[in-house]
Amino acid sequence: MQIASLDEEYKKLTTEMSKQKEKKHREVDNAMEQMEKEIGEIKLKHHSILQKHLDEIKQLQSLMQQTLLVLNEIEESNEVSKTIHFSSKNEEFSKLPPKVIASMPKFIPKQIEREELCSLIGKLTPLSTTLEERVFSPKKPNTSVRVLLDELEVLNTIKTGHAKICSVTCLNDEQIWTSGQTADVKCFNIQGVLQNTIRTKSGEYPNDIAVDSDGALVYSDWKTRTIYKVKNDQTEGIIMLQGWRPCNLCVTSSGDLLVTMYIDDYTQSKVVRYSGSTVKQTIQFDDEGQPLYSGNKYIKYISENRNLDICVADHGAGAVVVVNQAGKLRFRYTDHPSPTKNKPFKPHGITTDSQSRILTADGGNHCIHILDADGQFLRYIDNCGLVGPYGLCVDSYDSLLVCEYKKGNVKKIRYSK
Repeated sequence: MQIASLDEEYKKLTTEMSKQKEKKHREVDNAMEQMEKEIGEIKLKHHSILQKHLDEIKQLQSLMQQTLLVLNEIEESNEVSKTIHFSSKNEEFSKLPPKVIASMPKFIPKQIEREELCSLIGKLTPLSTTLEERVFSPKKPNTSVRVLLDELEVLNTIKTGHAKICSVTCLNDEQIWTSGQTADVKCFNIQGVLQNTIRTKSGEYPNDIAVDSDGALVYSDWKTRTIYKVKNDQTEGIIMLQGWRPCNLCVTSSGDLLVTMYIDDYTQSKVVRYSGSTVKQTIQFDDEGQPLYSGNKYIKYISENRNLDICVADHGAGAVVVVNQAGKLRFRYTDHPSPTKNKPFKPHGITTDSQSRILTADGGNHCIHILDADGQFLRYIDNCGLVGPYGLCVDSYDSLLVCEYKKGNVKKIRYSK
């Protein structure tokens, strides 16, 4: 994740330097403009001095011309009085105006060494690395062991009114959100009383719903390629995709959002981890470069296990695909042989409980598969009248909530104690 964020962080650094460069360029330009203005002022002063000197010379020249004219008149005149009264101005004319010698101003560039220039611009701190001791502690479930019951108990059946219900998620121990193939997302209390209804922004049905760490509803919209957040009845887009369409969602124990998505031409699928709207991790290929998930638009429900494994119900591949927190493949579960389950295993919903058990819906065979954290089959939930189970979630008491796709019901089932 640090490597993935390097480009963005260094881009910020170069952007800061670019801003400083532009600022210094402006300062240099302003300084040069000021000096050019000073040159203009000096030029005007220089011109004024020379013009004054020229005017004095021209005035003296004019007096000389006038005197020459007078002398010419005397020379040609027969009147002696003019000659007698003539007073020579040669002495006056001999005193010429002092010659003006103005030296041109010079531009003397200041020599600045590169190091000095860098110090004027700013300072770049060196790369610094430290080692921080860490001890990994997987999230502990309950200290008490909850064993699977032989006799299951249906605690409640909530009639949601969804024609085709796909997803259920717990808001808290008393309320659940549900969604189906309509634009309405409904909130019920655990007794089945409708509490709230929100409508998707696009008017299309949501692919999936989840509740984030703040208690806000999050849903994905395949049509707008957007993941929305609904808080205080205000809807805002928090993640917008390009070239990919979001599918199913899971909020992790750390508050991150896991999103399954498929590319527009249905050839690739992947899991992306978001912190807010920032991509933290992409899970798509195994160590041999082979796709982890089937490349199609089939649903891929997702859940984080208590050991931080990421579990995906890949309907198109007919498998549950489990990777660890780093995205490395741990195992694939493709079915458990049973003489009574004759339909192909095509998982829909998936969830995990406090014992790190994995539960996945097998709609075609009207049952739920329960696996341990390492993918070993434990048992079916198939003796409580489930019809077409789809979306799943587990509450804080390890009660299982199951969507019955065509019936539009959510069944609450006790399967462990």
